[in-house]
Amino acid sequence: MTKKITTILFDFDGTIFDTNELIFRTFEHVLETHYPGKYRRKDILPFLGPTLDQTFGLIDLKKADQLVGEYREWNAAHHDELSTEFDGVSETLRTLKAEGYKLGIVSTKKNHMLWKGLELMEAGDVFDVVIGLDDVLKPKPDPEPILLALKRLDADREEALMIGDNYHDIVGGKNAGVKTVGVAWTAKGEDFLQQYNPDYMLQHISDLLPIVKGEAN
Repeated sequence: MTKKITTILFDFDGTIFDTNELIFRTFEHVLETHYPGKYRRKDILPFLGPTLDQTFGLIDLKKADQLVGEYREWNAAHHDELSTEFDGVSETLRTLKAEGYKLGIVSTKKNHMLWKGLELMEAGDVFDVVIGLDDVLKPKPDPEPILLALKRLDADREEALMIGDNYHDIVGGKNAGVKTVGVAWTAKGEDFLQQYNPDYMLQHISDLLPIVKGEAN
């Protein structure tokens, strides 16, 4: 018998908070400064999801720390003007909270920037746990951050969902033994995410409500 869903874990960037333009423009700023004309948006797209250390380590290991620092400085300075929540997120989160679901964030983002986004969304009080890059040794797709969130929520993995816009979220969820949910508004496209066989795919955040209530087809 399938257990009732009681716990919902969300990725942040690209899932409930639209920072896609911010991320693209931050990468463009840093990379154009150091490697003029080399990187276009199609080249930057794979950088959405991994940690900055992973990404810049692959681009230029010797300069990785400098590039990460420049990225974080520009990103923080332009965060509020280039970020917004996706359509319907606040309403859906408030509905889930009111109905008693345990809610958490599991992100590869540094914690202070996660909270900057949550405050901009006015959603800091919605989540029972927030797991960022500072909380773990191994980020998604390793199961560590998802398992840590479940532990802090005193939640059963068989009653949990992991929702995200990238393969790190879907593969990480599977590695942690939870059901997985992709979002069709991922910057990489729905077809990309379907390759990782999430249990569900949301066309709009409100599609989550019938899923957690066991009413989805």
